[in-house]
Amino acid sequence: MSIEIRRIAPGEWEQVRALRLRALGDPVAHLAFLDTVEHASAQPDEFWRDRTENAAVGDRAAQFVAIAEDGEWFGSATVIENRDHPGAGLVVGVYVAEGHRGTGAIEALFDAAASWARQTGRSALYLEVHVDNLRAQRAYERWGFVRTGELTRQHNGDEYVMVHALGAADSVGA
Repeated sequence: MSIEIRRIAPGEWEQVRALRLRALGDPVAHLAFLDTVEHASAQPDEFWRDRTENAAVGDRAAQFVAIAEDGEWFGSATVIENRDHPGAGLVVGVYVAEGHRGTGAIEALFDAAASWARQTGRSALYLEVHVDNLRAQRAYERWGFVRTGELTRQHNGDEYVMVHALGAADSVGA
């Protein structure tokens, strides 16, 4: 199975919205995301256009997607500015649909995110993962993220802060 990994394009807001709603409908979405299907579904088209444009161009944020041979969008990872760690990126919205897990998609998404982050001068990638989301923790650790010892408190519970330092190498995957 061939997987395409790429940054989203400005006009792809409908696909971005559909993938986000699919992710929010995942059985562990309450552990993985700070949003709900109901809230995201109620957002106007302009919200999705702006969100897509902001993650499609420039060096402040970037969303990467995994696309199957048949054109199905099934995975995503977004890098935004990290307010707590200047000079680093914060990875959010990580998702790979059931049926595509274990295919290398998450690693390829992280590789793309790391390459972009490095090109934009960032020295590390951080992410936050719910203490009960063991599946995600294992995936992040496989790619080389390590716990910092920090915990953040969200409305859905505590989250571990994890980091992956970015070197000058072309590939940072584990």
